Amino acid sequence: MRLGLIGLGRIGAFHARTLSELAVVDSLVVTDAVPETTARVAAEIGSRVSTEVADSPAKLLAAGVDGVLIAAATNAHPELLLAAVDAGLPVFCEKPIAGDINDAVELTRRIAGRDERVQIGYPRRFDAGYAAARAAVASGELGWLHTVRATTLDPAPPPPAYVAVSGGIFRDCSVHDFDAVRWVTGREVVEVYAVGGNRGDKSFAEVGDVDTAATTLTLDDGTLALVSNTRYNPRGYDVRLELHGSRDSIAVGLDDGLPLRSVEPGVAFPAGPPHSFFMDRLAPAFRAELAAFTALVAGERPSPCTVTDAMEAGWIAEAATLSRLEHRPVRLEEVRS
Repeated sequence: MRLGLIGLGRIGAFHARTLSELAVVDSLVVTDAVPETTARVAAEIGSRVSTEVADSPAKLLAAGVDGVLIAAATNAHPELLLAAVDAGLPVFCEKPIAGDINDAVELTRRIAGRDERVQIGYPRRFDAGYAAARAAVASGELGWLHTVRATTLDPAPPPPAYVAVSGGIFRDCSVHDFDAVRWVTGREVVEVYAVGGNRGDKSFAEVGDVDTAATTLTLDDGTLALVSNTRYNPRGYDVRLELHGSRDSIAVGLDDGLPLRSVEPGVAFPAGPPHSFFMDRLAPAFRAELAAFTALVAGERPSPCTVTDAMEAGWIAEAATLSRLEHRPVRLEEVRS
């Protein structure tokens, strides 16, 4: 198949390399707001797959592609996603679908009834451990859940310029855990209580953000989910999920790359080296995610992460943001109204 890729920054270039290695992809059409970036990435992948350069997203959408992937800046997502849907194309779009929840609501209204071939980028749904955890919950082998613990600890903070436009830690980072909790448990979040702190770079506080956050989610069956996030975990990129039930407990992310050091005598686990970044911790998941999109393009499967899924994770992030600012629990129906 012939696919278009809009946006060739860090994640876009990573996707370009992944797509170039998928056997089902015959050719790529790529574009970026910076022409030099487009030329560089095209040259890098051109030896593996037939690659063309488009001068603009509009020309890419008119280049006879079978589907399009959007990895451009967040503020461009709504316009590009709408244009791709209007063109009748299957679309993969990195989260979020819009930087502002009101813009996201408006976009979902405009593509309602036409969004069945839209996939939003939440790669943990394609991680083998998360998939196994979901299967364990669905099978009933854990019994009824009482506690879920989700963790995303970044090894270093992003640049201040990124922080300023990120929307805050809940919308940018925690949202991956929020989606994972929904997907793995099969339950909906009904209430959120969130707190945050700043002990690192002043750039977070200057834009009203925090560098570390803790969120308690109450699910619709009474299960409690505890989400922990920070921008300062120099030992490595720590992504984990624990599920504790009435019959058994399991964990995702307990491999030798776990960025923790045991101080128990005689314990050699984890052996290391620690995962250093999301692209190494989740590399197989990213590949599986894009392979799933090619299956969506081919009509072989439905969207594995819908616009509705992305909106649900977004509403949880909105509730967490409000909860931290007002120091109180927030019900999900409050932010939806």
